Amino acid sequence: MNFILYAVPFFFVLIALELLADRWRGVSTYRLADAINSLSAGVLSTTSGLLTKGVGLVTYAVAWEHLALFDLPGDKAWVWLLAFVAYDFCYYWLHRLGHERNVLWAAHSVHHQSEDYNLSTALRQTSTGFIFAWIFYLPLAVLGVPPLVFISVAALNLLYQFWVHTRHIPKLGWFEWLFITPSNHRVHHAQNPLYIDRNYGGVFIVWDRLFGTFQEEDDNEPVIFGVTTPLASWNPLWANLQFYAQLWADAQRTARLWDKVRIWFMPTGWRPADVAQRYPTPKHDLNQFRKYEVPLDWRQQLYVAVQFTLYVALGSYLMAAAEQLSTAALLLGWAWMAFGLFVLGTALENRPWAPRLELVRLALNIPLMVLAGMVELWPATGLGWAGVLSYSLLSVIGLYWSRSVLPRLVDL
Repeated sequence: MNFILYAVPFFFVLIALELLADRWRGVSTYRLADAINSLSAGVLSTTSGLLTKGVGLVTYAVAWEHLALFDLPGDKAWVWLLAFVAYDFCYYWLHRLGHERNVLWAAHSVHHQSEDYNLSTALRQTSTGFIFAWIFYLPLAVLGVPPLVFISVAALNLLYQFWVHTRHIPKLGWFEWLFITPSNHRVHHAQNPLYIDRNYGGVFIVWDRLFGTFQEEDDNEPVIFGVTTPLASWNPLWANLQFYAQLWADAQRTARLWDKVRIWFMPTGWRPADVAQRYPTPKHDLNQFRKYEVPLDWRQQLYVAVQFTLYVALGSYLMAAAEQLSTAALLLGWAWMAFGLFVLGTALENRPWAPRLELVRLALNIPLMVLAGMVELWPATGLGWAGVLSYSLLSVIGLYWSRSVLPRLVDL
């Protein structure tokens, strides 16, 4: 059973309830551009996962079949409980090293880039974590945890983490001693020196208490969310590539071959001495911290929000139909999704060329529909064609309305 797919509607219901809580308490924990950026990263991660999940599942299944020390029964409650706890232990070390090693931080940093903290932040996930994550769960295969049990407890672990991404729930007394809570996870998302790189557990906080990485939320030290090297973008593709690009640039700049190799696996933030001297990184001053913001007319924000809902629908369709779709169809669906989210990111950043790129996106709907029929992404029917053509035409009208350039179509 795909727990994540069935949970998607509940995610959005809870986000709506959190927005109501914002209004009731007279606070603002959401910004439209930030929320769409987080959700875009989540949609991109989910659809990318349809193409990459085989990396972890196949290696896990092979290891379980050939290296398992015990034949654990998948129909016993104690096996599920053991697997649930053991999974979180493995997750703790993946998560911790995801903060402590450059190449792992390059993947995980996506989840921390938001400078807001709300339930949409929980859905902000990496698209490249699959590269190394599978290594950390092989001990479960060696232990003998059946693949179906492994997949299920992994989903349950991820679902648990959703609710802790909120500022509306205070400390929870004794619960704080055993489990990850909104309070101790707020600490994890902070860039304050007191809080940085703490509280790595997914479900249980006991690992942090055991291994010295626990930090309680201090009422005298308000949390400042985000990363010390700000993303400064609303683009989900760049969000996934930013830190890789930094590592690649430093690897190209350094003169020593050994530094070109080891920079990827050194502690997070390590740079070759010659590069650090020639290209110093500005010191991070939290006293000067300002959230990334791009002024945008409300009509432009509304246009992007409406367009984004269609990509949520497309992502949900791909998740639901994944088992019936070919690799070619999934690739096309992912490319369609990635390009569209990239274009919406440029609109949120109010790039001067964003309207032109949006027209290109809408024009591509026609050839993409042809390709979709060829790879059987979905049935090519007359109703489908009429729907896409109507959507594209209405979107062009909406684009010009949002940009207030109806009398100046030629200027685009």
